[in-house]
Amino acid sequence: MRAAAARAAEAALGPAPAKRARDKNRPAQPAGARLSLGELDGLLGFHLRLAQAALYRDFTASLAKLDLTQRQFATLELVRANPGASQAHLAEVLTLDRPAMMAVVDRLEQRGLVLRERSASDRRRQEIRLTEAGRDLLEQATRRVRRHDSRFLSRFGRADAKALIGWLRRIHGRG
Repeated sequence: MRAAAARAAEAALGPAPAKRARDKNRPAQPAGARLSLGELDGLLGFHLRLAQAALYRDFTASLAKLDLTQRQFATLELVRANPGASQAHLAEVLTLDRPAMMAVVDRLEQRGLVLRERSASDRRRQEIRLTEAGRDLLEQATRRVRRHDSRFLSRFGRADAKALIGWLRRIHGRG
């Protein structure tokens, strides 16, 4: 039955990519062979994505015991640096839409790490503030994130690391 389905698919769609490659007398890639990146190797976005994936994996592992995500850590740090910031301002800096930001703040509030308070000057605005538990957890997380960051920045000299951060700021527009 499987063979019949494969023949029907091949008749409708043409041969599978691996068969087309063999049909053109090109050897198939051996298992475990390193693939050529082709045009990807010269694309900034591709390399930024690979770098981001490596950073993400290490960041996630660094904060796993604290049960914090990158978004949650960034939100806690922004609130520490900007007590009373609104969800809208936090969302803007983190490039999140309002529902996504609300979900992050909801989770932090459920864990007792932040408080929402109505603004005295604008009742429509909710100000976000750290709780004592939020400050304590952020302190622990910051130590771990600094170690995480140093694992990657240690691959560069001080001047190169500073330049890299400057170049990335130019790309994302906050530099």
